[in-house]
Amino acid sequence: MKITLIKILPLFLGGFLFAQNTADSIQFKKISDEILVNSPAYENLRDLTKNIGHRLSGSTAYEKATDWAVKKLEEAGADKVWKEEVMVPVWVRGKESLQIKTANGKWKPLRMLSLGNSEGTKGKNLEAEIIVVKNKEDFDKLPEVNVKGKIVFFNYAFNQKFINTGNAYVDAGMYRRSAASWAGKKGAKAVIIRSLSSALDDVPHTGAMRYDKDDTAKIPVVAIGPKSADELEETLKTEKVFAKLNSNCTMKGEKPSHSVIGEITGNKDQSVIVVSGHLDSWDVGEGAHDDGTGIVQSIEVLRTFKKLGIKNNHTIRVVCFANEENGVRGGNQYAENIRKKNEKHIFAIESDGGGFTPRGIALVMSPEKRKEIQSWRNLFLPYGVHHFEYEYAGTDIEPMKKLGVPLAELVVDSQRYFDIHHTPEDTFEKVNRRELLLGAVAMGQLIWMVDRNW
Repeated sequence: MKITLIKILPLFLGGFLFAQNTADSIQFKKISDEILVNSPAYENLRDLTKNIGHRLSGSTAYEKATDWAVKKLEEAGADKVWKEEVMVPVWVRGKESLQIKTANGKWKPLRMLSLGNSEGTKGKNLEAEIIVVKNKEDFDKLPEVNVKGKIVFFNYAFNQKFINTGNAYVDAGMYRRSAASWAGKKGAKAVIIRSLSSALDDVPHTGAMRYDKDDTAKIPVVAIGPKSADELEETLKTEKVFAKLNSNCTMKGEKPSHSVIGEITGNKDQSVIVVSGHLDSWDVGEGAHDDGTGIVQSIEVLRTFKKLGIKNNHTIRVVCFANEENGVRGGNQYAENIRKKNEKHIFAIESDGGGFTPRGIALVMSPEKRKEIQSWRNLFLPYGVHHFEYEYAGTDIEPMKKLGVPLAELVVDSQRYFDIHHTPEDTFEKVNRRELLLGAVAMGQLIWMVDRNW
């Protein structure tokens, strides 16, 4: 029987692709088994959170964390580890308090947190009447005379209709970032915001704010929990309410600090694949989900490649970024440094959504690269990783977008993250070992595929 090449070629290619797919599946299983059985990542997280704790950029605790990261990368088997210098802002919180009272009432304390980068009251009591607005549109309608000398309370609630809580966080984020500048321009004395929280508890959340360059007055801004926010608005419907704010937070210039980097050298070329998280955290809680989990997951990818004897084609580089929370100085400095060195990067991924169950990979890259990664979906399905449609990437690696580097972020189940995000509740005990390790598995598997195919 005569069989033409045209007829046999699809059969040959089908068999080749099937064999290739099988080999990748076997490697996926090896990566998963190694991490789920032998990974020290959970204990590394315990060490970071319990022995160092929260670690705001510019603090002594953060500097201890850089030494910790160097040690852990060396233990993981990195060929090379170094610290990359970066100038970071130094913001300190100090003592703070917020009290409220009605015209005929007594002062009542409220749980609160100053927002990061905010100026305070220099330790003096700031007293003023509170006025409430639901959103920026309502605030913009207020004449300056109604705002001047008042404390403006923005009670914009986290939108519970969003299934992906990250969308609600983005939606409400402008009130945290900019409300102080809006109110300051109309002569307000201070601002109170409702915390960016999916929970309905009374836990206040901090987070970064910023002043506009043309702000003549940098007024204080604090956050209160959702329960207090609702109660305060209800009281304001029938009575005047006054606040007494006392805070010592302030910016104290800049100082040199470091991101921490470790890598295993490529066997084919020196092109770089970045796997990353941010080493800093806010100065409350332990910085467990944000972003201790991303740090230990990234280190775990490197350890697993070394332990399994994987001969990576390209350099696999772990970057523990400095200053994500209140400046993104580490991410910006890293991008600038690789631009100056003309150092080729073919891919970068960050884990900064918490150590929850992985659901997918968000992709910011060319349509062709996106389709290629999406074509690997079936390999990830046995591990519960299926969503490859989101288009966003980690804050620290975003500066590399302008250099044309394909970017990604680990997508995790988001339902619990914004209950504890930027709060004293973000502790080691809130992290589940299996969920944490499964995130490292997904990252390791993706790095394997990128390294082999790009």
